[in-house]
Amino acid sequence: MTDLDGILDRVRFDDKGLLPAVIQQWDTKEVLMLGYMDAEALRRTLTEGRVTYWSRSRQEYWRKGDTSGHAQYVKGAALDCDADTLLVEVDQIGVACHTGARRCFDVDPLDPVVLDEGRAGSGS
Repeated sequence: MTDLDGILDRVRFDDKGLLPAVIQQWDTKEVLMLGYMDAEALRRTLTEGRVTYWSRSRQEYWRKGDTSGHAQYVKGAALDCDADTLLVEVDQIGVACHTGARRCFDVDPLDPVVLDEGRAGSGS
């Protein structure tokens, strides 16, 4: 059994009390999304086995999948070396992004088409 209090003491939350959480599909290693957790959301995530976030826009907790059915079941978690970012490995049921996409990271900024569009609007 892990010492939850010890983990929470180690985490370096930002000045708003939040911790960025990178969400990754556990078996394919596909990065699905980024969310934020405060200490309570982190506690819920680690003890309940479902990912809970703090919504910065709505100022409330939300557990992925409660309304959409697109749940995230925790398979593992790790703090980075500075203890200021969390990696959560999940089994994603359905899509991860609110747009309906499998993952939130779907635009390649190094794609020549994206680069050309950016250059066209930059005035150079």
